[in-house]
Amino acid sequence: MAEYKACILRMAVDMNIKEFLVIGDSDLLIHLVQGKWSTKNVKILSYLHCVKELCKKFTKIEFKHVPKIQNEFVDTLATLSSMIQRPDKNYINPIKVEIRDQHAYCFHVNEEPDGKPWYHDIKRFLVTREYPENATNG
Repeated sequence: MAEYKACILRMAVDMNIKEFLVIGDSDLLIHLVQGKWSTKNVKILSYLHCVKELCKKFTKIEFKHVPKIQNEFVDTLATLSSMIQRPDKNYINPIKVEIRDQHAYCFHVNEEPDGKPWYHDIKRFLVTREYPENATNG
């Protein structure tokens, strides 16, 4: 996985990106790159050297550690990116992300046009096993 992050950095350099935020769940790699920790592991040293050289090409680069348990966002982005097929493998479409103050489930409909709660049809179906008159399967 460490090599993957180095490839992303190299791609960002090739795209002439000047400011970059790297979010990762490897506490070890983030602290090594930041210079807070050191290692004698030969396998990691070559990676570390490569990443540090790439970091010099940015005007601003920041590394942020996010524990795996809090990393749903990264998992979601990874899933999305695996679903996108691009003929030009060297280009990545930017994904615009809106950050909300509340989770989507906190936004609710106060009143339906028919005056019944939003879950009325669902509850009715569970009880009667009959679809509403205006139901469509699409």
